[in-house]
Amino acid sequence: MLLKKVQYSADKLREFVGCLFVAAGVAEPEAAQVAASLIESNLRGHESHGVLRVGDYLAALKTGELCGGVEWQVLTETPAVLVADGRRGFGQVLARRLVAALATKCRPLGIACGTLKNCGHVGRLAEWVELAAHSGFAAMMSVNDNGVLRCVTPPGGLDARISTNPLGLAVPTGDEPLVLDLSTSIVANGKVKARLLAGESCPPGWLQDAEGNPTTDPASRFSDHPGTLLPLGGESHGYKGFGLGLLLDVLIGGLSGGSCPPAGPSEIGTNNVLMVLWDPTRFAGTSHFLGEADKLIDYVRSTPRKPGVDSITLPGDRSAAIRRERLANGIPLDAGTWSMLCEAAKQLGVIEP
Repeated sequence: MLLKKVQYSADKLREFVGCLFVAAGVAEPEAAQVAASLIESNLRGHESHGVLRVGDYLAALKTGELCGGVEWQVLTETPAVLVADGRRGFGQVLARRLVAALATKCRPLGIACGTLKNCGHVGRLAEWVELAAHSGFAAMMSVNDNGVLRCVTPPGGLDARISTNPLGLAVPTGDEPLVLDLSTSIVANGKVKARLLAGESCPPGWLQDAEGNPTTDPASRFSDHPGTLLPLGGESHGYKGFGLGLLLDVLIGGLSGGSCPPAGPSEIGTNNVLMVLWDPTRFAGTSHFLGEADKLIDYVRSTPRKPGVDSITLPGDRSAAIRRERLANGIPLDAGTWSMLCEAAKQLGVIEP
């Protein structure tokens, strides 16, 4: 009988993934940090940024496109600005370091902006802007793929011209931070890969094939003549998502020193990162900021509901509910993702849980 799905506790899966990275030559502290970030994505229902990335990371470690144990190189620095070269280090490690560095700059000035070029995949942007918000900052973050990964077509186009160029925003509130993390494409590229590994079709409206025809086949995105993701807004309003992705690409590539599409032949598909922090204390005051945030949240949640609607949800509600359920009952992994992890374990001499 063909295995369809396995389920593991977050702790057991975190330990297993960490062991894979250690066996691949990554120092234990970094391996644990990267594993924790990937498992947190699975806990929140974002398989696209979870352990299905392990195979890609291990392959990049072999080729040198991803490196453990590196220190970033500061290229430019002022009291409010940090521009650094990540030197192909793990994105999860560098993103945490960037938040800490910008927080130090932001406290005395009220605002700080930082960029990273040549950085490994940073994972969910929500993780890093939420980290900043827990320290009392409002935060915005975006990344591009150095002009190498092009998977989103402009409205009416056949070929991809930009990447998904996601945008993360978080604000502190009187309770948990309010966090938004979205792609400027209709869906993250990793969600299509997750469907492919799971042997599932994509919903209508995500993809078009190389001839511009609508398709639900995730394999079309990764074929020799790949199809493309549609921009946020889909067929009718995709100009909004594409316009946002286009402007973010220029800001990220232009400010970081990285590349916008099309990348040169020698470029590799790293992340370039743009992040901005604001300290409400230096503006109208933290008490005013939190009061207005809480007032708006309560007002939106009190919206009269249509028949059959149990509650009004805000960004982060769904992922928080999934996290509670998966902490209690385990993280489900599809057969394709689990087979990839087991094959990696076999090659690295790691015992499966």
